[in-house]
Amino acid sequence: GNEKKRSKGKRSPCSPSRVLHIRQIPNGVTGAEVISLGLPFGKVTNLLMLRGKGQAFLEMASLDAAVSMVNYYTPVTPHLHNQPVYIQYSNYKELRTDNQHNQARPQPAPQCVNAVQHGNLGITSALAAESGVLPSHGSVLRIVVENVFYPVTLDILYQIFSKFGFVLKIVMFHKNNQLQSLLQYADAMNAYYAKMSLDGHCIYTGCCTLRIEFSKLTNLTVKYNNDKSRDFTRIDLPFGDGQRTILSSDAIYTFPGPSVLPVPGALGPLTVTTSAAPGHMTIPDIPGNSVLLVSNLNPEVIPFWISAGVYGDVHRVKIMFKKRGIALVQMADASQAQLAINHLNGQRLYGRVMHATLSKYQTIQLPREGQEDKGLTKDYSNSPLHRFKNPCSKNFQNIFPPSATLHLSNIPPSVTVDDLKNLFTSKGSTVKGFKFFQKDCKMALIQLGSVEEAVHALIELHNHDFGENQHLRVSFSKSSI
Repeated sequence: GNEKKRSKGKRSPCSPSRVLHIRQIPNGVTGAEVISLGLPFGKVTNLLMLRGKGQAFLEMASLDAAVSMVNYYTPVTPHLHNQPVYIQYSNYKELRTDNQHNQARPQPAPQCVNAVQHGNLGITSALAAESGVLPSHGSVLRIVVENVFYPVTLDILYQIFSKFGFVLKIVMFHKNNQLQSLLQYADAMNAYYAKMSLDGHCIYTGCCTLRIEFSKLTNLTVKYNNDKSRDFTRIDLPFGDGQRTILSSDAIYTFPGPSVLPVPGALGPLTVTTSAAPGHMTIPDIPGNSVLLVSNLNPEVIPFWISAGVYGDVHRVKIMFKKRGIALVQMADASQAQLAINHLNGQRLYGRVMHATLSKYQTIQLPREGQEDKGLTKDYSNSPLHRFKNPCSKNFQNIFPPSATLHLSNIPPSVTVDDLKNLFTSKGSTVKGFKFFQKDCKMALIQLGSVEEAVHALIELHNHDFGENQHLRVSFSKSSI
């Protein structure tokens, strides 16, 4: 009897079908949002919403598209309205739209939705199958990129968002210690489906998460075509203070490599190759190299800045012989070099605004034996202070722009709040707030008087020796006290 009950409770998996069963759909989810789950994999032909049950049936145009969709969403659970939904094959082989006596009848998927998949830009007036599915909004999106470990450039955003329609303009900027962008489509429909498909997804595995909302702006004004702003309708604009960029559509950065399964929201074309180390990604064809040119530095603090290594592992450093405030810094790879530029260029350090850019050199040569160098070139490739040697390290998930609040870890039990406050005060910092983590007194947040103070304190106190081989770990925090 128990065996019969157990076997009855187990539902045998359905064979592949063009019709997919989607369950645990939250209240308020529209048909267009359900359809957006299937768009990256092919044309959607029919939709049946069972609103009272929180379920839907989605019919794809081909079996291959349905199989690709199920294969993708099996290990990666999709979300609608921040709630997980579950997808499996249905017992139905098709959704019939004729002779249906059921109140909930399947409806053909709107062609305006499927047109996005095939690059059709003329989807200005078509409405979705259910009335009022499209909210009132403009064609400008505000995009926030969270957890930026790998560099996200204007061209990468263009490559992703242009899959949903003609992108007119893009402006990138930093606000509230976040990488943000405003992006304007030729049509509001393009903006709607881009938001529905891309919001909440990561550009790269585990990082560079997209948070998207509609902007109140109706039109973007772009004065320069450079790495921070671009008007794709005007190639006559000056380059301004930014770096010159090639505007030809054929010259947009591409990411070659073996084809991969499309990620929902058209992230698939950005293929990321995996190195021998599990979990560590390298991005091909990032422009530039791993060597930085850092200028306007106080020569005395260069070794301290290098040892901090908060945005990547420093392998070599060369201080210029005639200009001691300029240094070449070789990072572990090009992505870490770009990350350091993104976060450190323009930061104030010891009263000076430091400048960081990519060097024309591909590597820093160590002095030959007997060659006079006066100790200006140093090799740090085997430094025990490297934070990113372990490809599975949590440090990869905790990279944030410089801020006045620092995250402290590896604090010995014997060290008190006053000890830590006095330590930071001794380095010239003004302590405005302090908080131990409730569950783990080995970690704490400390808020200082300014971002510049925090940068200085991190350089001075990361790896501070408390004795008995216990060293303080310091990094920037995204939180405040």
